[in-house]
Amino acid sequence: MSLLPESYLGWIALCIAALGIGITKSGFSGFSMVHVILFASVFGAMESTGIVLPMLIAGDVFAMLLYGKHANWTYVRRMFPPTMLGVVLGWLLMMVLDGRFYRPLIGAIILGLVILQIIRLWREDWLSDLPHSVWFAWSMGCLVGLTTMLANAAGPIFGLYLLAIAVPKMEFVGTAAWFFLLLNLIKIPFSWGLGLIRLDTLALNVMLMPLIAIGLWIGTSLVKCIPQKLFDSLVLVFTGCASIRMLLS
Repeated sequence: MSLLPESYLGWIALCIAALGIGITKSGFSGFSMVHVILFASVFGAMESTGIVLPMLIAGDVFAMLLYGKHANWTYVRRMFPPTMLGVVLGWLLMMVLDGRFYRPLIGAIILGLVILQIIRLWREDWLSDLPHSVWFAWSMGCLVGLTTMLANAAGPIFGLYLLAIAVPKMEFVGTAAWFFLLLNLIKIPFSWGLGLIRLDTLALNVMLMPLIAIGLWIGTSLVKCIPQKLFDSLVLVFTGCASIRMLLS
């Protein structure tokens, strides 16, 4: 059975999803639900995770080349140990859980984090020390690892973490680019072992690769002209919409 979609609507969905990956990698992390939803609708929730992973890595490489010099390695080092713990936990859960159950759970977690961040913007003195605490970084890191394995949906959570610690937008994009490039490369053996990455999925990845670059160019153009406060607001809006869509899926 061919992996390629049989209808033109399927191809349109895949092209939009590939553009969405590029836009996501330019800094609009909440926009990641576009490709998550579209790929899942065409291939199914679990199968799509292996198809998307190499495309995410390609987007990470493009973003790293454009923004990598702005990365803050303190946050990358701080988040990586708990994230790897979450990756292992997610990998174990994928072998025993039905995908229908964990996507709404992830959506509920992300929505709760969005609400917390909105309250903090409204009351700046409330929990002002929380984002810089060790346990907060470990909690967010574990959630990033868990969600990236279960649904390739860690972008919104990592984006919320960077927003909570008030990272400037260029540093935001550069840090996320390096973090997810390293994380997604580490995920390859897990997805390959589960049979989610194969030669036919890689062939499809190559076909859609140019659209990722175009999406990144679109997102990069927007990031350069958007003020910091508007950028932060858009990240929250996209992330909130993504969480609601996952919650209702």
